[in-house]
Amino acid sequence: MLYYGNAQWGELLPNPSDYKSSLIALTAHNWLLRISATTGKVLEKIYLASYCKFRYLSWDTPQEVIAVKSAQNKSSALARQAGIQQPVLLYLAVFHVLPFSLIGILEINKKIFGNVTDATLSHGILIVMYSSGLVRLYSFQAITEQFMQQKLDLGCACRWGGTTGTVGEAPFGIPCNIKITDAPSPLFEVSSLENAFQIGGHPWHYIITPNKKKQKGVFHICALKDNSLAKNGIQEMECCSLESDWIYFHPDASGRIIHVGPNQVKVLKLNEVENNSAQHQISEDFVILANRENKNENLPTVTASGRVVKKKFNLLDDDPEQETFKIVDYEDELDLLSVVAVTQIDAEGKAHLDFHCNEYGTLLKSIPLVESWDVTYNHEVYFDRDLVLHIEQKPSRVFSCYVYQMVCDPGEEKETTNRS
Repeated sequence: MLYYGNAQWGELLPNPSDYKSSLIALTAHNWLLRISATTGKVLEKIYLASYCKFRYLSWDTPQEVIAVKSAQNKSSALARQAGIQQPVLLYLAVFHVLPFSLIGILEINKKIFGNVTDATLSHGILIVMYSSGLVRLYSFQAITEQFMQQKLDLGCACRWGGTTGTVGEAPFGIPCNIKITDAPSPLFEVSSLENAFQIGGHPWHYIITPNKKKQKGVFHICALKDNSLAKNGIQEMECCSLESDWIYFHPDASGRIIHVGPNQVKVLKLNEVENNSAQHQISEDFVILANRENKNENLPTVTASGRVVKKKFNLLDDDPEQETFKIVDYEDELDLLSVVAVTQIDAEGKAHLDFHCNEYGTLLKSIPLVESWDVTYNHEVYFDRDLVLHIEQKPSRVFSCYVYQMVCDPGEEKETTNRS
C-alpha cells in the first residue's frame, strides 16, 4: 500500500531527504520503504521484524503518524487440537512521519484484552473489537507512557533478549517494545453490528449500527458525552444493491458526515438544534448523484392464452451497466472531494475520477482512467495534490499500480486568466 507525505513549513528536519514529498510503501517481506514521489528513488529502508507478517498500512493521524498492522496470528491445527491458544493476536508498528522516526511496536494480547478479534489505531486512540460486537477505546499515549519497555531509535544499536543489532536493519528489525502487562481502563465502550464504529464531529459524536442483523444498513449518530441520539440521527439510504452503503466522518475536520451509496454521495451537517444548544441535529449539506438514465423497462410477457402482460423490471442500484460510485476520498491541500465512478461497457469496466468542490459539491473536473476496471478485483485509489495512484489486486495476489500525475493545461490556464 502507498501513502503520500510532505514536509510542513516551520519545521527543522534532520535529513535533507525529509523535505522531499514521499511515498510510503510496505513490501511483502516486511520492509517499509520511503520513496521520492518525484524520482522514485528509495530514500529510506526499514526492516520491521521477522516474528510476524506486517500487511496493512494506514494513517493514525493524517500526515503525522502512520500505523503498520500485522496479519493476525493463527494457531496451527495441531495446537488447536491440543487446546493451545496463541495469546498474541497481532502487532501494531507506529511511526512519526516528519521526521520519519519510530514510536514503538505494540502487541495485542488476548490474555490482557480477552476474546479480542481485531484492533486498530486512529487519531491516537487504540480501538479494540470483540466477536460480540463490543468496541472499546483506549488512549494509545497513556499505554505508551505506562508500558513501553525501552525507547528505540531507528539506525541505533540495541541489545534485546540477549541479541545485539541495529534497529530497523535486517535481520534484527524492531523488537516489540510496548507490552501491556495489566488491563488498561477503557475511555469508552459501545456495542455495534460487525464492530462498525466511527467517531468525530464537533462536539464529539459517534456512528454505530445497532447490534442486530436486521439493522444492517441503518446508522445511528449519537453524542459521545451522554449517548443521546442526535435529531434526525438515524440515517438509512433507500437502495437495493449487492454492496452495502457506508458512512464516516468527513476527514476535513469540519464535523460533517459522508454517506456513500451506489448512486449518490450525501454530505451531512451536524449542528445545534435551534433554541437548544445541548442537542444536535443532522441535516443535508449537499448530494452528488451518479449520471444515470431511468432504466426501468416494461417487459411484455405472453401468457398461455395469448394475453400480453407488461412487467415492471427494476435493476439493482449497483447494476454494473449503470454508473456506480466505488470510492470517495478527500484531498486536504486542494480541499477537493474525489469520487471514482465505474460503468460496465460491453466486456470491460470504465472508470473516471471526478473532482468536486468540498464546500458545495460542484463538479469541477472529470478525468477518465486509461486502464479498464474489473469490478471483480479489489481496487484502491489515492489522490494527493497532483498525484493519483490506482492500485489493482488481481487473483493470486498479483498487484498492478497505475500512477497519474496531473499537469497544467496551458490552454485551460489561458482561458481561466482571460475570464478573470
